[in-house]
This record gives sequence, C-alpha cells and structure tokens, in this order.
Amino acid sequence: MTLSPPPLPVRPIAVGAARALWPPCCTGTSSSRAASGKLCGASRAMASRAERAEEAPPAGSGSLGALYQELSRFPRVTYASVGVGFAACGGAKCLPLYTEWCQPDLGHRQKLHFSRQYILHHNGRAVVSVTPVGIPAEIRDQLLIRMSPTGTHKAVFTHHLEMGQKQEVIEVWNKSGRARSINLTALDKHGRVYTDEQFGCVAWSSTETQILYVAERRRPKRQPLFPQARSPQGEEPGEARKEEHFVYYDNWGEALSDKSFPVLCVVNVETSEVSVLEGIPGHISPGQALWSPDDKCILFVGWWHEPFRLGLNACSNRRSALFLFDLSESSCELLSSDSEAVSSPRLSPDGTRLLYLECPVFGPHRQCLKLQMLNWQTKLTSTVVDVVRAATSGFFGIYSGALPLLCWAADNHRVLLSTPQRSRKELLVVDTELGSVKAVTEGTPEGSWTLLGIQEDLLVVSCSSPNCPPSLKVGVLPPAGCELELQWTSVEEASVLPDMEWKILTVHPPVTEDNQYSKDAGTGSFRPAGQAFEALLLTPQGNKRGEETFPLIVSPHGGPHAVFDACWRPKMASLCQLGFAVLMVNYRGSLGFGQASIESLISRVGVQDVEDTKLAVNLALRTEPLDPDRIALLGGSHGGFVCCHLIARYPEMCKACVVRSPVINMATLLGTSDIPD
Repeated sequence: MTLSPPPLPVRPIAVGAARALWPPCCTGTSSSRAASGKLCGASRAMASRAERAEEAPPAGSGSLGALYQELSRFPRVTYASVGVGFAACGGAKCLPLYTEWCQPDLGHRQKLHFSRQYILHHNGRAVVSVTPVGIPAEIRDQLLIRMSPTGTHKAVFTHHLEMGQKQEVIEVWNKSGRARSINLTALDKHGRVYTDEQFGCVAWSSTETQILYVAERRRPKRQPLFPQARSPQGEEPGEARKEEHFVYYDNWGEALSDKSFPVLCVVNVETSEVSVLEGIPGHISPGQALWSPDDKCILFVGWWHEPFRLGLNACSNRRSALFLFDLSESSCELLSSDSEAVSSPRLSPDGTRLLYLECPVFGPHRQCLKLQMLNWQTKLTSTVVDVVRAATSGFFGIYSGALPLLCWAADNHRVLLSTPQRSRKELLVVDTELGSVKAVTEGTPEGSWTLLGIQEDLLVVSCSSPNCPPSLKVGVLPPAGCELELQWTSVEEASVLPDMEWKILTVHPPVTEDNQYSKDAGTGSFRPAGQAFEALLLTPQGNKRGEETFPLIVSPHGGPHAVFDACWRPKMASLCQLGFAVLMVNYRGSLGFGQASIESLISRVGVQDVEDTKLAVNLALRTEPLDPDRIALLGGSHGGFVCCHLIARYPEMCKACVVRSPVINMATLLGTSDIPD
C-alpha cells in the first residue's frame, strides 16, 4: 500500500517520513525490515521504538545490501603501462599492456587490488585486436609502481612485516626476475615513503640507474620517558632528548595528516645506496619531482609552509612554485613565479619543453587553471591555455587536479588531458604551438573520460556513465588536425544497465543586478553571461507513456568548488535501481563552467547554491515524470550544508533529509577545521 505523508511538512532523517518516499516497486509487507534497514539506517537510529515496530518499507526489490554489493562489484582501472613492442606474423606489432584495478570487497570491508595483462595488436594506424593474457592476479602490500623509460625495468615500492614491524622495501624487476630488493626501513635514512597524489612520485633517470622518490624526513627516535626501563627486546634508549618526546610536528591537513616534512630521496639501482638530498630550502615542502633531461638536476614543486601548512588536499591554491635542484652544487633555482600555485610538471619526450598547471593563490579553493609552458633552453615561460572566464567557443577551461604522468604526444607539441567540461568529463587535445583545444570525446555516449596515459601516440583511457560501469579502451592518436577521427578499441567493456537512463538538465537562473546580459546564439534570447548551470538526472525507465511518476532524491555536491561529472556512481545507481530518480546538482560555483561561474559563489555561499538547487528541482518537476510529494535531500560536507539550508528555508519541499558531515557549526569549525580561510 502507499503510505500518506506524516502530518508535519518535514521530518528530517525519520523513518515515518522516509517511508512515504518509497516507490511502488518497493512496497510490500513487514518481512522486508532487515533488507531495507541499510538504506534507512540513519533514519532508524533516530526513530522511536514504536516507529521501529511499525511496518517497514518492504522488499519487493530484494535485499538493499545485496543490491548495493552487486552494483559495487564493477572494478575500475587505476594504472596502465604499455611495454616494449615486438614484431608478430604478418607485419603487425604487438604491445604488452599492463593494468591495475581496484574493486570494493564489501564483505571484508576492504578494497581488492589486482592486475590484468593484454597484448595489443597494432598495424601502425590503429589497434586492430586485443588478446587477454592469463587471468587477473591479486596485488598485495604494493605502495607504488613505475616502469622505466624503456619499459625493461619496473620499480615496486612495497612493505611487509618482519618481527611485527612494518618494513618498506623497494624492488627492481627486469625480464629475468627481481634484480634488487632494498629495505628502506632498515637503512633508516628517512621516514615513510609518500604514496599520496599530492607529494608522492616515483621517477626513473634516463639512464635507468637511479630512482627518485619522496619520503618523510627522518626524525630522532623517541627516548622512553623512563630511560632506566629497557624495552622487552633490550633496546637502548633512543637518541632524542626527553624534552622532544612531545614535540608537535605541523602537517598538511586532512588526508595528509602524516605529511609534515617531505624530503627528496634517490636510490642507486646498481649499488643499492640511498641518499637524501640536502640543500632544499627549509621553508618549503618538495614533491611531484622528476629528473631533468640530462639527469644532472631535479625538478620539483615546492609548497611554502607559511602562513600555514594546512588544507592542501582540499585547497590546491596554496602558494607553490617550480624549483630546479642542481645535484652537483646542492643548490635550488626558482623556475616559475613565486606568488602563484603550481602543479603537475611534465617534460616533453625530447626534453625541450616543460608543461605545468598554475592558478592564483587563495580565492576559491579550486579554480580554472592556466596551462603554462617553460622552454628548457631559454627558461622563458609562456601561457598555452589561459583561464576561461566564460566559454565562447565550447571550451570551458582546464580544471584537472593533475596532468597524466604521460601526456605528451610523440610529436612533442601536442598534449592530451581529461578535465570537466560542464557536467561531462572530456578528453582534450591541446596544441602547444597554436594554443588550440579540441574535445575528441564530445558527443560520445560515455559521460566521463579519464586519460591513464599516452605512449608513442597510443592512448589508454577509462570511461563510464551514470548508468554504465567503467570500461577500458585504447586508441591511436591521428596526425595533427585529424584528432576527431580517433577510433577506440575496447579492452574491457562494461554494459549499460538496461533499466536506467540519464540526461543533463540546463538551468538558467533569473537575471539579477549582478548579471550582465549576453545573446544566446541558439535561441536569440538574452541570458546572464556564463551563469547557466546544470544538473544530472538519473531515472528508472519506468512507463514509457509517462503515466508513472518517480520519487526524487536531490543531491548537491560538496566542495563547494567541485563537480558531479557524468561518471559511474554505485550509490546513485543503487537508488535508481530501487525506483528513485536522482538529481545531482552542479550549482553555480561548480568546476567546469568557467572562472566567472566559480567566482559568482564567493560571498553568496548559503544563498546562491541553495537557490540554484531549488531551481534545479523546480525544472526537473516541470519537465520530468517526478512526484513533487516524494522528494528527499542527500548531501555530504558542503552538500550537507546546502541540504540543511533547504529544509529550513523550504520545509514544505521535501519529506526526508540525510546529511553526512554537514558544515553546520561554524563556531566549532573555526578551531578544528584544516581550512581556516
């Protein structure tokens, strides 16, 4: 039966209210309480014993936990590397492709990592076929992996337990097997190796005799508070003074709380000698390092410790610069502006050009980025792609957190990257000589494309959509000017879920005094320049004649300067499989819509983002088969902040609200947040 709404207009996270949201396909008897409990877990925790004794949303769709587990089983590729090719019969060339994948193991509450290998058959113009090699192999205890420039060696950072202590080890493998195994913990030259995406790196020298990486600076061992007491193993007291036992080491904030003083380290593969580079300025933290073309210097990004060493994971606009470290003189040279924020230095294959991303310090925590290029011979910098304030030609700017490690084409002047373009994530080709940008995946059925790397013009990508799990594809980059002719070959193909559909809704907010008018080329009407925003709508297929309406779950994203791109999300797909429509709102201030849109949210947080979410809901209700009497809100962090504003400002709009880590207590956050600005 269909339950009527509760007497109060809004009952956030309450079972009685949530029950009114359930679609007809989920109605039934009380025997489904256990099956449906996981979706309403937060609601049930707040409900009274009397409410818990009432009839629960039944399980016409089966166990909710089993459904989510089923949709979470699709793996995603996290790493890909193309090896050295070899000739095959008929003149075709064979290329080995090594990939690593991640898959949730909900039963054991962990992530499963495994590798897959393939042989790509290449005729010089395209990949004509793909042959899987063997079966997937599980990867355990691996921290980092990187192939050497020629593909003949592989560096693997791993760890294992020895007498109850974790030992970090670097292994070097070649075609004959493991050539070196160096216990970094036993050498005690530094602390833990950095494996994060912010600082961490593994870089081979061009001679393939040295490996560069980043680790925590070695700290003095703590002396026991009672020196006369020996440890069970009879160890002597450490070398630190007692007064250093409680020294506080500042860190780089959430998700980087174990990162305080990174150091650059080099291991000699032939001698197994490890050295920590001395001479890096003490007021910066180095990371994202790579070798210079002649192996005599090291390039790295350095982040200033002042005014504070906080919030770098969520706020990529902290002051940083490119530095060049001379190994022979142990001296540093500044290569970029020292008043901006930079990231992702990438050398061209011929070593003549260096690309990197740049944005202003402070302001919005994530912004539209410049693509800068440094001429290695002259050390002069030029802007390849500037900040896009409002798109005029279909290109909306670069917002990637990082360029792919391998992003240069073989011609040394084209670069490939993937970045949000409004609510899609597209693969772009940038001509560094002309400054032109082309989206080679525009108009494809897949809504999100991620470039894993390009080697000798062979592209390896992962793509997905809100109703299609990730697929792995390869393609050969056509000559300059013909990039739109790029053809893809599937390596691992995922199928579209047949009972789900998705679309992008474009919302035009009303004109205000702050907006300027511009003429829409398509309709001839005048709209606020650059201020339209979008929302992704995921719906069950339902009745094609439109006689059925679906309950709606509305989810604004966190950030606030982030974006819902049209990729696979098991949680949202699970809700849709249950019969709910899901609206993911990219309010003004989201990435991918131009810098003007991002800046429009500054000083309007809690007003513009809230009203934009309401506008998106109104548009969806007008144009789609949705039930206005069955709407719920779902959001985390800043998305939870927006949801809480909505239930207070528009209490009649929704029947339930679930928020995760919402930003709702500013007074407390002033003293605890790692983003004080």
